[in-house]
Amino acid sequence: QLVESGGGLVQAGGSLKLSCSGRAFNERAVAWFRQAPGQERDLVAVIHRNGRDTVYADSVKGRFTNSKDNNKNTAYLQMNSLKSEATALYYCAAKSIILPASPPVQPASYDYWGQGTQVTVAS
Repeated sequence: QLVESGGGLVQAGGSLKLSCSGRAFNERAVAWFRQAPGQERDLVAVIHRNGRDTVYADSVKGRFTNSKDNNKNTAYLQMNSLKSEATALYYCAAKSIILPASPPVQPASYDYWGQGTQVTVAS
C-alpha cells in the first residue's frame, strides 16, 4: 500500500510537489500516473529502483521532476509551470524490479497503488 500527499488547487504556471510513501523502494520502481475524468490512466513519470534513471511523458519533460529517496521509502513528483491540462487524479504505483529489467510504463504492470491525490490547475 502506498500513501500519497501533496495535491491541491494551483493557478496555471504554479508548482506542486507530490509525495508517495511505501516500502522496499530500493527494490521497486515507482511511477506516477494521472487520470482525468473520462480519460485513460496515463504515465507521467517513472523512476527506476536505483533512484536515478527516469522516464517522462513528452508532455511534462522539462517541467516535472521525479525523484526517490530509498532511505526514506518516499518518492516525489515536483511539478512546475503547471498547465490546466494537468488537472487530474494523480496516482503513484510501485513494482518490484529484478535487474536488469526496466520499469514498465503500463499501469496494469504495477502491483502497488496509492489512493490518488487530486491536482487541479486553474487557468
